[in-house]
Amino acid sequence: MTQYLLSVHYVEGQGATPPEEMQEAFEAVDTFNKKLMESGQWVFGGGLHTPDMSTVVDATGAQTVTTDGPFSEAKEQIGGFWIIEAADLDAALAIAAEGSAACRGPVEVRPFQDEPPADADA
Repeated sequence: MTQYLLSVHYVEGQGATPPEEMQEAFEAVDTFNKKLMESGQWVFGGGLHTPDMSTVVDATGAQTVTTDGPFSEAKEQIGGFWIIEAADLDAALAIAAEGSAACRGPVEVRPFQDEPPADADA
């Protein structure tokens, strides 16, 4: 099985979801998560705070620099994610459709890179 990252996006400037709708989405996502766990497709998942709560760490130079806020100045940032196992891309897309309906937002599907062979380091 291949692992996929299903990411949910937070869209800057989009109005706040009313509390009753948010509670319904939380319940739908909880049901979706349980279904993934029971089917053995769940690896890990979670929701994230808004992008303004992030800190970027850059240690590529002589000194480590930390900056408050998101790395990119994009209008869309990742808001939550699932890591799943699926037989193929079509299966992952079907799972993402269920996740999108549950969380009431678009879900991006990206496969993980294959691990290099164990003897590639030798």
